[in-house]
Amino acid sequence: MAEIDQSNLINKVQNLSDLELATLLCLVANQHCIIETEDEALDQLGQELSLVASTNFGLSAAIVDCSANQSLDDFRRDILVLNNGWNGQSSNDGTSSAKESSFPRSRNASKRTESTSHSLPAMEEMEKQALAQVIIAKNLNLASLQVQIQALELIRTKRIFTHTAFHTASKRFVFIALLSADRSRPKLVSHLNDQIFVSHYHSSADGFPNLESEYDSTADDGASMSSVVRKPAEGPTKHIPKDPIFSDTDIETLTSQRTKTVISAEVKRYMQNITTFLRMHRAVGGGISAYTTRHFDLLVKCLAPLHSLNYATPSLVVLAARKIYPHRIAITKPENERSMQWGSDIRAVAALLEGITPEDIIDEVIAMVEAPL
Repeated sequence: MAEIDQSNLINKVQNLSDLELATLLCLVANQHCIIETEDEALDQLGQELSLVASTNFGLSAAIVDCSANQSLDDFRRDILVLNNGWNGQSSNDGTSSAKESSFPRSRNASKRTESTSHSLPAMEEMEKQALAQVIIAKNLNLASLQVQIQALELIRTKRIFTHTAFHTASKRFVFIALLSADRSRPKLVSHLNDQIFVSHYHSSADGFPNLESEYDSTADDGASMSSVVRKPAEGPTKHIPKDPIFSDTDIETLTSQRTKTVISAEVKRYMQNITTFLRMHRAVGGGISAYTTRHFDLLVKCLAPLHSLNYATPSLVVLAARKIYPHRIAITKPENERSMQWGSDIRAVAALLEGITPEDIIDEVIAMVEAPL
């Protein structure tokens, strides 16, 4: 029976989309992620991720529109959900459980008045709320330093204080930073960026299957799918979640298998060589921290059970490297490039570094490091 259950679990994993798989990995690892896409697709991707949380995992979600004008009170309020809706999969550890319609409204802090954000009824309402189990922070990199530090504290401690209440995250908790893929935009503050487990780029060309299915079920018969999907991302007024595809037991099973994954000495050496070569690459100015190395090891162990393995392989190591390092690698400035100490021409160095991306560096290192047989 156990083998049949394991086979069914692996079949469910293999049918996941890229966004669903990223969310599952975060739940199994008890970590958080960055999802990037084009500017014009941010709203649709936020709605897609909220549906992934509810449809696949039975978790409540909150979408937060971050901006430079967003206050700490706005942020704290926006990540809370009401307790008068459906129950997400609650934990048994006594922490607060989020309950709300699984298709959250997007909140824009800039549209609120000061009187509303500091009113007594609003504070009383916050006492009746709980932290969402999946928080989707859109444009978090544009938020103030104070808001990003608050997000860092929430990730590290899984709790948050408001003026009138203390909220603790449930056992299943994922924080998703939804960012623009535009390289000219500022990055997250360094400490917060280092705490993020994995990063993933989702192209709008890959579609939004859950969102399209949701709108398709509520649209008029005469409305075409193409016209519906391109509407402003306001979402339907109500979404009634069905039984989630992945139960709490499924996630517990994958988590247990993760801890039993074996990494041989040869594969471990391969991982360490990749880390060392990345640190020594002439275009890398930093970002390969010890915390990153622990995340690298954790992701390799998480990927193994998803491929029906109880051991790590070089191919899993390569896959993990492509998800762990891109958002962390800092490209050095020409004047700080290592060869400048020996008299290199800064114009030649600048030409060498022009256009290079973290993905290019990772590909180059993977090609250089010999994989074990």
